[in-house]
Amino acid sequence: MMNRRFVSIWFRHLTTDWLTLRRPELKTVPFVFVAAIRNKVVITAANSLAESQGVVQGMAAADAKAIVPGLEVIPDIPGQEEKLLKALGAWCIRYSPQVAVDLPNGLVLDISGCAHLWGGERGYLKEIVTRLISKGYDVRAALTDTVGASWAIARYGKIKPIIEPGEHPDALLTLPPAALRLDPLILDRLQKLGFYTIKSFIGTGRSALRRRFGQDFILRLDQALGNEEEVLQLLQPVEPYTERLPCMEPIRTRTGIEIAIKTLLESLCKRLAAEGKGVRTATLKCYRVDGEVIETAIGTNLASNQMVHLFKLFELKIELIKPRLGIELFTLEAAKVEEVDPEQELLWSPEGCGLEDTALAELLDRLANKIGADKIHRYLPQERYWPEQSFKLATSLNEKPAALWRKDRPRPSLLLPRPEKIEVTSLLPDNPPMLFIYKGTRHVIRKADDAERIEREWWEDQGLHRDYYVVEDEEGRRYWVFRSGHYADADSTWYLHGFFA
Repeated sequence: MMNRRFVSIWFRHLTTDWLTLRRPELKTVPFVFVAAIRNKVVITAANSLAESQGVVQGMAAADAKAIVPGLEVIPDIPGQEEKLLKALGAWCIRYSPQVAVDLPNGLVLDISGCAHLWGGERGYLKEIVTRLISKGYDVRAALTDTVGASWAIARYGKIKPIIEPGEHPDALLTLPPAALRLDPLILDRLQKLGFYTIKSFIGTGRSALRRRFGQDFILRLDQALGNEEEVLQLLQPVEPYTERLPCMEPIRTRTGIEIAIKTLLESLCKRLAAEGKGVRTATLKCYRVDGEVIETAIGTNLASNQMVHLFKLFELKIELIKPRLGIELFTLEAAKVEEVDPEQELLWSPEGCGLEDTALAELLDRLANKIGADKIHRYLPQERYWPEQSFKLATSLNEKPAALWRKDRPRPSLLLPRPEKIEVTSLLPDNPPMLFIYKGTRHVIRKADDAERIEREWWEDQGLHRDYYVVEDEEGRRYWVFRSGHYADADSTWYLHGFFA
């Protein structure tokens, strides 16, 4: 089992740093955010300059202005912390797929199995902190075996930010009880009892601690020590089939993008093949240095774990990927996978032609991903009489028909969705038309087949039947026309319904 490792990032001046980035003139000005709480205007956040002069969160705004006469007061923006943390968390996904918001001023990353991609934990943590500082945020971070211990070290640790596996209990001993994320009432009670460090009460019996301080106290202690698992509410739930490829240097070329895609597909297809599964839909995400995320997706008609085939589909999309200053992380998510029929893995052979042929499915995949899946359709017969109702759109190549196509009478290669009225001259009573006019063009008929009568289904309402004719005009063009009802019927009308190739 891989040891779980967590990074806690503390944004010491989250909202004030954000405002300073938007208003650079505030960089040299002490300022605070304020809000009305219980009929009192109090400080909700202060920048580093205001804090250095004694202004702290929770202080009355009037008292703060008395301490710092030039203090600038700005109305608080409700919900801004969560909004900012979600945006910063989305940016941090390049370092780990498992990122959670830790209100009011932090993020938590489950980095298990990620640090080696940056040369180890020290290089990994340095990269994150350095990049966030370069963006203008004052941050501290720590890396330990548990969420609780990482939170504590990031905010109260004074020796080192990285605690080696298994050493976090000792690292907690000298920290104050506040490092356990306890309720202020419990902290006040611990203070009164003389418990100034975690070491002062950690050896006390659990039953005694529970009776005096409650179950939440025990829970927080166990979470920090690793005796109780802490479930993270991830910003983006991890897809079961996801591969990641961070880049030591930003990728800017088509060749680099192709190599990245092949590397991701190789890992994904190897895993899918071992489980007898294949891709139906997959999304490639490219995280650029400038913070933008470029997405492109593919779909397949049949589940496939063939790397060469899937790469050809993504290859058609590479032109849409604009690397700009460079791509520093690639992820590949197979959002939809299905079981792979072992027969699909057989090479093409004359006996295997047809819809079951893998080569056909792969050809359709390439066409669909190039011109759009909505441009390619497969139809299946339905047990209905009316021609426009006698077929349906298939959902996949695997779908089997419930009936057989009619082969005893000719059917047009292009059937109009709705029959269109035409003007007809014909002999009486039931002869095919001698000529017809369609959209202003006159067609003189030279040849015609006998009528084919199609009745309405018995469960439909009573209505007119149709007498269909295959007719050919002077220029050799063939049409499918019909008369609804008998010639003598008052509402009998001629229609054009299809065109033959």
